[in-house]
Amino acid sequence: MSKSIAGSGLAGAFSRTGWIGFWMQIAICLISSALTVYIFVLDRDPSLATRGGLTLVKYLTVASLLVLTFTTIWSYRYTVLAGRISDPGRRPSASSVRRTAGVGVAASMIGVVLSMLIMSFEVIQLFLHFLRAPKAGVPVVQTTGGPATWVSAGDILNLAVIILITFVEIIVLSFSLWLLFRASITSAEYPCPQTSE
Repeated sequence: MSKSIAGSGLAGAFSRTGWIGFWMQIAICLISSALTVYIFVLDRDPSLATRGGLTLVKYLTVASLLVLTFTTIWSYRYTVLAGRISDPGRRPSASSVRRTAGVGVAASMIGVVLSMLIMSFEVIQLFLHFLRAPKAGVPVVQTTGGPATWVSAGDILNLAVIILITFVEIIVLSFSLWLLFRASITSAEYPCPQTSE
């Protein structure tokens, strides 16, 4: 990141938030992808299966990871856009900058909604599993009334990663909302009042 971009108004805002969002999402995407691959590999072996998760949750998880990948790429796009904003010869229109930030807001909102759905389904499934278990509250292995199922540390880890993904998605959503706000007001790069074009 060049010093001229880092210190200048709207371009600086896009550059800083883009890089922070990009690296946060890269870290979460790597952790989440590794965990998802691990879970899909374990689910293929019936002897290692735990609660026998819902197929819908698996598809929502893949969709959530795809949205996370998109918002990671979009955060990088913010950094590229910062370079274009700082160069008067390549500066995009104000409406184009606002549209880019708006797409980031929409994608982040979709990611948050998907994560909230996954968390809700996972918690409901865990709750129902524990309702079927003996009421003492300690055993987590269910061996009566059908095939044996159990709750493992992997189930809790999966839920923890989804919560972490949601946390990062909310941060990225707030970054995109901030950029949309910044692109809607006057700045050094766009000194004229921002009217719809």
